Amino acid sequence: MNHRPMPAKVANFLKKQKVKYEVLAHRTVYTAYDLAQTLKKKLSEVSKTLVVKLDKGHAILVLPASRQVDFKALKKVLGVKKVEIDKEKVMVKLFKVKPGALSPFHGVMAKLPVYIDKALMKAQKTVVQVGSFEESIHLKTKDLLKIVEGKLANFSKKRE
Repeated sequence: MNHRPMPAKVANFLKKQKVKYEVLAHRTVYTAYDLAQTLKKKLSEVSKTLVVKLDKGHAILVLPASRQVDFKALKKVLGVKKVEIDKEKVMVKLFKVKPGALSPFHGVMAKLPVYIDKALMKAQKTVVQVGSFEESIHLKTKDLLKIVEGKLANFSKKRE
């Protein structure tokens, strides 16, 4: 099995940011849930990244894997009428990454607004996907917020 490291674009972006992070190599995983299981982390310590389509344009959402998007709250936060999770085809086109491998850093690189759910800040450190199914990174949640220039907001609810 080939081990695919994070894309060079993401690695270079992280290098420029001068924040400490640890690279975690793991078996191939496609969801934040599997990532948490594999790394024996709590779901609240693993970030999941989603792309949403708005009235105009797109935005990136980062929330704990233990929670789900509260669309009513999100519309209020973003001041939009319509929000829907983008189709995988759109993600592939926008970010040139495979579905399930999207990272918050792709948002910054694509000049999209990144919204971080306040619930994520409860964990001191978080595991973030970086565009690879076999590598993730572990870093301080406040560093993640800083480097993606994240806007903090409440837009998640407990998974049903």
